Amino acid sequence: PMAIPPSYVDLGKSARDIFNKGYGLVISNLCFLLGEEFTTSGSSNTDTGKVNGSLETKYKWAEYGLTFTEKWNTDNTLGTEIAIEDQIAKGLKLTFDTTFSPNTGKKSGKIKSAYKRECLNLGCDVDFDFAGPAIHGSAVFGYEGWLAGYQMTFDSAKSKLTRNNFSVGYKTGDFQLHTNVNDGSEFGGSIYQKVSDSLETAVNLAWTAGSNSTRFGIAAKYKLDSTASISVSVKLTLSALIDGKSINAGGHKLGLGLELEA
Repeated sequence: PMAIPPSYVDLGKSARDIFNKGYGLVISNLCFLLGEEFTTSGSSNTDTGKVNGSLETKYKWAEYGLTFTEKWNTDNTLGTEIAIEDQIAKGLKLTFDTTFSPNTGKKSGKIKSAYKRECLNLGCDVDFDFAGPAIHGSAVFGYEGWLAGYQMTFDSAKSKLTRNNFSVGYKTGDFQLHTNVNDGSEFGGSIYQKVSDSLETAVNLAWTAGSNSTRFGIAAKYKLDSTASISVSVKLTLSALIDGKSINAGGHKLGLGLELEA
């Protein structure tokens, strides 16, 4: 049978994880008690010194495909999520998600729907706001490793599309290629390669139309053993400002930025 493609937000995720995960101190714990699942996690940003923590309680009623989740984090934001999966139709998941911040009184609500079948992954979310709901839609099609996706957001308050993204990629067991165009102005691409059971590598390239700025990055993750790993990331930014009306007159600007993270 054909594989179920990933959701749009997970396209290129393997490469992004090599760049974004494993550079701070993260501690997490998962335990089960009387049918409930408890997850605690904490992280520390070595640059800012900020420490974040979260607690999640999940209860699954497998007979009816129901999952109840309660969340809390150190920003004192409370969240409740109710999900039902594979009951109305095979591959269909419906979720009602709410958050509340007692400190600010801010509330939010979202209804999510996802439908996954062979070669197809669809998503539609409605984000409720006082100004008017925002509708988020996405679709990913897959065939023999090839992937094509589209993502959009319609802001009903402004009556216009505020996000219009396309993506094309290729995925096999140990190799992934991903390209994307966001709003017709941001272009990006990434390559992920699992060299061995211990070594993973990633390359990332991005540029924005009209800015003359190109960003290039190389990252690698080496697994020392089952409990420890080393991550290294090198990011290069190139910028250019050229006066097309006076090429020979000088005054052009070139910029180079290098960032090393381990």
